[in-house]
Amino acid sequence: MTATNNKTVYSRRKMLKATAAATIGAPLFVPGKALGLNGVVPPSDRITMGAIGIGNRGTYDLGCFLGEADTQFIAICDVKKKARDRAKASIDKTNGNTDCETYRDLRELLARDDIDAVLIATGPNWHATAATLAAKSGKDVYCEKPSTKNIQQSLDLAKVFRRTGRVFQAGTQRRNLPHFEFACELARTGKLGKLTAVYAHPAGMTAKTSGWANPETVPEKEDVDWDLYLGPAAYRPFNKNHLDGFNFEKGGGMVGGGVLEWGSHCVDLCQWANNADRTAPIEYNPPENGRVEATYANGVKLIIREDGWIPLGSCPVRFEGTDGWIETGDSGKFVISSPELLAGRQVAEIGGYPATFHVRDFLNCVKTRAEPRAAAETACYAHIACHAANIAIYLDRKLTYDTKTHSFVNDPEANRLRSEALRSPWRI
Repeated sequence: MTATNNKTVYSRRKMLKATAAATIGAPLFVPGKALGLNGVVPPSDRITMGAIGIGNRGTYDLGCFLGEADTQFIAICDVKKKARDRAKASIDKTNGNTDCETYRDLRELLARDDIDAVLIATGPNWHATAATLAAKSGKDVYCEKPSTKNIQQSLDLAKVFRRTGRVFQAGTQRRNLPHFEFACELARTGKLGKLTAVYAHPAGMTAKTSGWANPETVPEKEDVDWDLYLGPAAYRPFNKNHLDGFNFEKGGGMVGGGVLEWGSHCVDLCQWANNADRTAPIEYNPPENGRVEATYANGVKLIIREDGWIPLGSCPVRFEGTDGWIETGDSGKFVISSPELLAGRQVAEIGGYPATFHVRDFLNCVKTRAEPRAAAETACYAHIACHAANIAIYLDRKLTYDTKTHSFVNDPEANRLRSEALRSPWRI
């Protein structure tokens, strides 16, 4: 303590010592929630998170995360003010305070060193770029699908997460649903005999350019930041119809179409069933009678077809072997060739496609540093299979893909579609 101009000034250290002396012998009260009592997770065990992109899907994902007691969101980012305000209100209500910060530019959120992980649920044009920026800033990532725009971006995404050691979970939540897991297990472990074919359902068979909509008056940047909304995608004039659900080009000017949209789920499951999480088919045929056929190096056929399915809900898959087959979908039910393949097991029927199990897998891996079900490397190859199929559709010819060089054999035009330029300044 010193005297300055008749004022008493306390140093911080002396103040702490005085406070400690005054409380010696007095009871010390610590809130139960700080100790993890009554089922409350103590702050030291919570994963602090930020959310980037809170539209329709992002709002759903955010709700799944907010239901986990060991997660606390402290920041959100969206280029739309209405989305920012809506997400903040939901988070503040859960947290019981008004501390959640809002951002328009994801770089400001990612610069914070008090955020452990981020949810990325922007439009597909942003997914890989935002995930890469997050990994480089030391954040673990739960990223919605499709996670990449093209083959090269898939490889780059896997590389950056290998190099940084961050945890990545693609939003292919069916990997953590019991009936899909069971079907893949039968195929992977030889219960169907020698696997011969895996079937995936697309939402269509289109691969085309999107074109431009008629220019409209650009909103105020605080309300909708059109430049940030476009991000790394090619520039186009503002049109309000592009603000919700617009499917930006994914590779060489192509809209991904149904192969990449549903394929992010269905082809991903086929990859898992074929023990092909670190590879992709090597031959791709153009569409014929509503189906695209690809072939893995082990001879298994990947058949992407629009019809011929047992009515088991959306996102159906089918796996066939020499000794049996199984088909399942989002109804939570499955049809199997032989009852004995169940081997006395009970499989939970969970209808719909809840992401809660997938979110929990991600959070557990953030804590343990284990690899989640839909890690970056896994997502990389599932997406490559979808992108290559799209290119075969777009060029309408058979393609051969070299999984070592990650290039199409003797096809310069197809190889030009493996990547695309990113708009400045997003060339990462």
